[in-house]
Amino acid sequence: MDSARKLSHTSVMLHWVVGILMIGSLIFGTILEEMPRSPDKGFLVGLHISFGLIVLIFALWRVTHRLRQGMLEPLGNVSATQKKVGRFVMGFLLFGTLLMPISGILMQLGEGRAIAFFGLELIAASGVENEIIEKIGEVGHGLGSKLMILAVALHIAAALKHHFIDKDGTMTRMLGKHV
Repeated sequence: MDSARKLSHTSVMLHWVVGILMIGSLIFGTILEEMPRSPDKGFLVGLHISFGLIVLIFALWRVTHRLRQGMLEPLGNVSATQKKVGRFVMGFLLFGTLLMPISGILMQLGEGRAIAFFGLELIAASGVENEIIEKIGEVGHGLGSKLMILAVALHIAAALKHHFIDKDGTMTRMLGKHV
C-alpha cells in the first residue's frame, strides 16, 4: 500500500519498468522512422511491436494499480500551478503508455497486417486495409510519440528539480525508500 512517505514495491517496480520500456520504445521507434524500407526494418518493426505489447501489459497493470492507490501527492511545498501541471503530465504519461501501444496495434490492423509477439501470431493478418483505422493509429502513434517525448522530458526535469533544488524526497520515494 502506498503512503505519502513510502511507495509500495509494486508502485516502484511498475514506475521504473514502464518508464524504461516506454523510453526505449520511443527511442527505437524514432530510429525506425528514419530507416528505409527493408527486410531488416521489417524484422525490427516486429521487435518494436513485441516490446510495445509488453509495454501495454505493464501499463494496464500500472494504470489499474494507480487508480486503486490514487494519484501521488507532491512532497514539500509546491504552488497550485505546479501541482496542476504535475497532475496533468502524470495523467498524460499514464494515458500515453496505453495510447502508444494501442495506436500501434490500430496502425497494423488498419494496414491489414498481423499482430505478432516475438513471432507468435496473436491476431492474424486480414490482408484488408481499413484507411480510417490505419489513419487513427498513425495520428495517435505519430503525434502521441512527440507528446510522450515532451512529457517524459518534463517528468525527468521535474524529478531532477525535486531532488537537487527542492530536496523534498520525491526521488527517494520513487526509489522505494522511506522519506
